[in-house]
This record gives sequence, C-alpha cells and structure tokens, in this order.
Amino acid sequence: MTSSSASTDAGSAAATTSAAQRFLTLATVVLGSSLYGTALLTTSTVLPQMQGAMSATQDEIAWAMTFNILATAVVTPMTGWLVSRFGTKRVVICSIGCFTAATLMCGMAQSLEMLVLWRIVQGGTGAPVVPLSQSILFNTFPRHQHTMVMSIFGMAVAVAPVVGPVFGGWLAEIYSWRWTFYMLVPVGICATIGMSLTLPSDTRLSKVRFDWTGFLALATALASVQLVLARGVRLDWFESTEIVIECLIAAIAFYVFLVHSLGARTPFLNLRLLADRNYAIGLALVTIYGMLNFTPMVLLPPLLQQHVGFSDALVGQVIGARGIGMTIGFMTAGLMARIDPRISMAFGFGLQTIAGAWMLTFDLNVTMEILVVNSAIQGFAVGVVWVPITVVAFETLEPRHIAEASSIFHLLRNIGSSFFISLSIAEIVYATGANYSRMTEMITPYNDALTMPAVIGAWAFDTVPGLARVAKEIARQAAMIGYLNAFMMYTATSALAVVFVLLIRRRRAKPE
Repeated sequence: MTSSSASTDAGSAAATTSAAQRFLTLATVVLGSSLYGTALLTTSTVLPQMQGAMSATQDEIAWAMTFNILATAVVTPMTGWLVSRFGTKRVVICSIGCFTAATLMCGMAQSLEMLVLWRIVQGGTGAPVVPLSQSILFNTFPRHQHTMVMSIFGMAVAVAPVVGPVFGGWLAEIYSWRWTFYMLVPVGICATIGMSLTLPSDTRLSKVRFDWTGFLALATALASVQLVLARGVRLDWFESTEIVIECLIAAIAFYVFLVHSLGARTPFLNLRLLADRNYAIGLALVTIYGMLNFTPMVLLPPLLQQHVGFSDALVGQVIGARGIGMTIGFMTAGLMARIDPRISMAFGFGLQTIAGAWMLTFDLNVTMEILVVNSAIQGFAVGVVWVPITVVAFETLEPRHIAEASSIFHLLRNIGSSFFISLSIAEIVYATGANYSRMTEMITPYNDALTMPAVIGAWAFDTVPGLARVAKEIARQAAMIGYLNAFMMYTATSALAVVFVLLIRRRRAKPE
C-alpha cells in the first residue's frame, strides 16, 4: 500500500544524492539492521546468567526471548501503515532511537518483569527497521547498483550476528550480562544520528486506512496463546483458572479476527490469499523455518552453562559458529538460485534433520568441537532454505498481492519461533521434574545395586553431603532427558518440512 509512493520517490532520491551520501546511507542502514539480529543472538548467549541474576526459572527467563519475538511479529505488519502515515525517514529514525533506548533499559532492568517489558518494547520498536532497510537502499541507489548494494548489505548483516555473541559472551564473563545490552547502545546512537543526517526527507505522504479491529483481535489472540504456553507448565495447564481464562480470550479474539477478516473490504491480513496452494505451503514452511531458526539458540546456552559447565565466552562461540554457518548458507543459496527451489529446500531441511538427529546423541560430556560443528551445520541449513522458501511462496501470486502476502509471511515466521520456543521449554521443565521424581525412587537402602562398589563408584549414600551430590547429578541427568525430548521435537519438525516440500507445485507466475 506504500509501494506507489516509494517507487515514485526512488528515482529522484537516487538522482539527487551524491555517491558519498549513498554509501553513508548504506553504512547507517547496515548498522540499524544489524542491531536486531545481534541483540537477539547475543541475548540468547547470556540467558543463564540473566536467569541467576533475576532469580528466575528456565521457562520464566525464556520470556525475554519469546515475548520479544512475538512483539516483532505483531508490529511488523504495521510497517506499511506507519510509513504511509509518517514517512520512511521518521519511522526508521524513531524505530532505531526507541530500540536503542529500550536496549539500554534492558541492561538496567532490576527485575524479570521490567526486563521482559523492555524486551517487548525492544522487539516492537525494532520491527519496522529490517523490512524498510531494503526499500531505503533501493530508493537511494540507482537500479544498476542494486545487486552490488544488496550483496554488501546481506554480507554485513550476516556477519554482525557472528561477532555479537562472541564479543557479548566475552563481556558477560568479564563484567556481567548487562554489558551485552550496553555494547549495542553506541551502535544504535550512531545509526540514529547517521540516518537523520543521510536519509532524504519524504516528499509525499498518503493516509492509508488501517484495520484496527483485525490488528487488535489478532494481537490479543497471539498474546493470550503465548501466555498459555509460557505459564501453562508451571500452573498445571487447565487446572489453573488463569490458563482457562487466557484460552477463552484467545479463542474469542481469534474468532473475531477470522470473521472480521473474511468480511472486511480491506482486512489487516487477507486470508483469501491462502487459496493459492504454493503460498499456503510456503506459509507452512516459513512457520517451520521460524520454529527451527531460534530454538537451538535458546535451549543450548542453559544446557551448556548450567549442566555441562561451559563459560559465557564458550557459549558465545557456539552461537557465533551458527552465525558463520548462516553466512556461508546465504552465499550458497545465491549459487543454488538457478536450480529447482524444491531441491534447495529439501537439502536444507534434510541437513536440519541430520543436525537434530546428531543432537539426540549429545550427553553431559559433549565436546566443544562437536557443538561448534553441529551449530554451524544448523546455521548453514537455515541460510540455504530461506531464499527458496521466499521464491516458492510468492512465485504464483499476483504482483499486487506481494506486499500484503509478505506481512503474513513474516508474521508466521516470528510466531513459529515464539510458540515453538515456549513449547520446547515447557517440555524440558515437565520432563526434568518427571524424570527426577522417577530416578530418585531408585535411591533407597533396598536397592541392592547401590551396595556394589562397581556400580556406585565414588558416590556416597550414607552422608548428607554425599546424598546432595547424588541429587545434583540426578537433576543434571533428568534435565538432559528433557533437552533430548526437545531435540526430538526439533528433529521431527525438520523432517515434517521435507514432506511439505514434496507438495509444492512448480509453475511460472503469469506475466502482468
């Protein structure tokens, strides 16, 4: 709905700006776009340290990730309306400025509630930056430089999530987790100032009607479902009045959204686009992509730091290896662009399945080398499948529907991440408690195996300190079973994506 105005200004903007100003714009856009991805990966590195500082449980500290992603998902479809109402320059500058301020407040948070609140603000305010970055560069540079600019932009944005976790983990180990947020503040300030100085002013604005009913209904439904997934395991699911109420609110809000979207002339999200088979399958695939993309980055740091004994710096290197794999994967995707996208997707999701099956062999003695290679393979697979999923999803749609379809596409990608992280954490918490209870039943004076020196080794069951060490070891093993269950969910979801790939029809989109 803003493409016409954007395209109108594109030629004049590219013609009136100098080469120096264009590349300054490129630099500031790269800084701004890198902030969100870097913040997400770096935060995942220090989740265990934040958990200890906030006296939170594992499922509670995961809210800092899930609600941030959910806020991004909800606000992203509003980008077009914001630009049409306030202009690209104002939206981008305000987004980066507010994102930077929220990042600073995250570092200063003194409680879990405040941390989650500012992470929500951070996700919501940063949401428009990435979708608008490509549009800004297309409008700033002449058409014959678009390929070169996108290559520089893609590489720079891919490298930032590699450096961020490594440097953030090092700072967290030396100082504290707060510095993983503080280190992003100067970058955000530079990006904000740079954008305000280099971006041309918007020459024309148009008022576009926004479907507030559909937006608020969908946001309410998603927030309610997220609360159910985040708090259900601790409140014993439907035994809790709170969970029942949240489910009712989600059902009513989603019903209002469906009825309104099917009857409105200009709905917030056009559900009629689902009639296109490739687009519908593309939405299923991008949801799975979101489920697979961030979940390992949330699960591995607590496992490695709390149960395996890794430092923050080592955890940062494991997450950074994923970023390296993603960079290579995106480069490989460009080389594979000429082949059938179904082959690329099957290859990528197949690699995800292999990496997931490999994680099922992990134990509490897993080595750094195995973790780095596995993380790099996961990142490589993520990079390989993104481009073909986008190609397949939009290939058979009419051009006039692309902008609207893109909103749903990115919405489901973020929802998949948020919901699947919560489900995985819920499984870990439940399985840890259940297996701990089951294994402690074996520690009794009536278990003959515990009288055999070859079985008990150096464990002592006749003293309180000895029993405490045994209890700690049982807790570690019970938690490992929970993580393996989550890895099984990851592997099964990856394999399911391969099945969806087989359902895609390959055909050319009709010319305009």
